[in-house]
Amino acid sequence: MIAAYIDEVIMFCAGLWMTGVGFRYLSFPAPDQSAKNAWLANIVPHFKWMGPLLLIIAIVLAIASPA
Repeated sequence: MIAAYIDEVIMFCAGLWMTGVGFRYLSFPAPDQSAKNAWLANIVPHFKWMGPLLLIIAIVLAIASPA
């Protein structure tokens, strides 16, 4: 039971971070946009919808988990 809550807290924190990076409240360290890091430039804009989705999933799982 404790492990489920730890997973949900980690998921919630990751969702907060992704939302912050997606809406540019936090900076994402990508020093150069070479071919090696080109995928970073493509995935960061998707954090705008992935972060809030992860937050919603974490909250639903926390509410639905048995006490």
